[in-house]
Amino acid sequence: MTEGSRRSDSTRAKILAAARERFAARGYERATIRAIAQDAGIDPSMVMRYFGSKEGLFAAASEFDLRLPELSRLPRESVGKALVEHFLDRWEEDEVLTALLRAGVTNTAAAERMQGILREQVAPIAAAVSPDPHEAARRAVLVASQILGMAMTRYVLRFPPAVAMTRGELVEWVAPTVQRYLTASRAQPWDSAQDDGDVPGRGAPEEAPRPAPGPRAGE
Repeated sequence: MTEGSRRSDSTRAKILAAARERFAARGYERATIRAIAQDAGIDPSMVMRYFGSKEGLFAAASEFDLRLPELSRLPRESVGKALVEHFLDRWEEDEVLTALLRAGVTNTAAAERMQGILREQVAPIAAAVSPDPHEAARRAVLVASQILGMAMTRYVLRFPPAVAMTRGELVEWVAPTVQRYLTASRAQPWDSAQDDGDVPGRGAPEEAPRPAPGPRAGE
């Protein structure tokens, strides 16, 4: 590698590091090329030279490997728990995912990046453990609804009850649903669950108490 190539790689790495910190702290909309260049100690024109645009920089900065565990080595009934625990680790140790989630709500480029992560990294997991691999995309989206919903309330919106829950409590609540999305043979019809009395709190309606008889005439 030539001296020029090393300098180029070093500059690119400094820009990406500064961009990740800015996007995580300020979000996509409020992070500016000028501020990122200042953090990296270079001229803003260099950012444009390397990445072309703010969206190009964001796409490069948000390249993200979830480092998903090798689930084929686990018992099938433990997959949901392992995934939830892994995602909690990733959310808590790396702010890039939080920045992506925050930006994905309002920015098309960020939303597309999140879709790519789901499609390329989560869907293959669903295909590997699902009873029907053809349903992998649908099951991966359902898993994402739980994982991203948990992350949004805990790490972005920071709802106090979500923040206050322990790691163990989160796993206990979320993992069974993720497990069902991944490995259940089929969805249970809601009407059927109601008829069978399987829905918590939705058993057969109680008969209203009859009013006590009033006094008879002349009594």
